[in-house]
Amino acid sequence: MMAFIDAHREDLGIEPICRELAIAPSSYHEHAARLADPGRRPARARRDDEIKDAIKRVHENSFGLYGSRKVWHQLRREGIAVAKCTVERLMRIMGLAGVRRGKKTVTTISNPKAPCPLDKVNREFRVSRPNALWVVDFTYGAPRPGWSGRRMLECKRERRN
Repeated sequence: MMAFIDAHREDLGIEPICRELAIAPSSYHEHAARLADPGRRPARARRDDEIKDAIKRVHENSFGLYGSRKVWHQLRREGIAVAKCTVERLMRIMGLAGVRRGKKTVTTISNPKAPCPLDKVNREFRVSRPNALWVVDFTYGAPRPGWSGRRMLECKRERRN
């Protein structure tokens, strides 16, 4: 909103724009003052800038391997008191992430050139009698810890008696 006010303040004026946007003109004036004088920024914003520099340094020293937990531990070892959630938030804002090890689970490998199976039920799942239509959908799911499915199979079957 502040960028919009900056772009149109010469043509329309600050107060009319703020009235239409339902924000106080003092909010805009405070924002402009903070841009002009970084010392007026909130304490959290100033502290975040300091911590961002330390996070970037630790992440680069680890060759981009460390995630938020290891960066947080390294900062604590260096005597920088910071909460783990703050490190997570700032790393997310900065676009930094650690390396994730292990294989990615591939659930299906589809062929876009293969023809789609015919829809034999025409999306009509209502039947006139029992056992006239059976529809089955096998999807990937982990029934127990440590189990990894290899493919996702969707199968729809029509049974006629």
